[in-house]
Amino acid sequence: MITDPYAAPAGVAPTPPLARVDIDPADMERDLGRLVLTLVEFLRRVMEAQAVRRMEAGTITDAQTEAVGRALLASRAAVLSLCARLEIDPLSLNLDLGPLGRLM
Repeated sequence: MITDPYAAPAGVAPTPPLARVDIDPADMERDLGRLVLTLVEFLRRVMEAQAVRRMEAGTITDAQTEAVGRALLASRAAVLSLCARLEIDPLSLNLDLGPLGRLM
């Protein structure tokens, strides 16, 4: 007898199927780009917050502060450039995490 490894155990109600996502092949590149750019922007903001904490704590030199600032500005410019190229509104770079709220 072959059993379904994904079936609910006996006596347990099966979970309802997940909502289906309709993927439009024409928008695949833009949607994937939006996801990747959202993650890049999230990481950039985390690094920016960390740099500010280090500056306030005095654990980073002026030269390091300048280098981090230039790198963060360059990464933001790159994100905005890719948004323009993929016709993505930079304000739409966020993820809805359901009950956890928005990512950013």
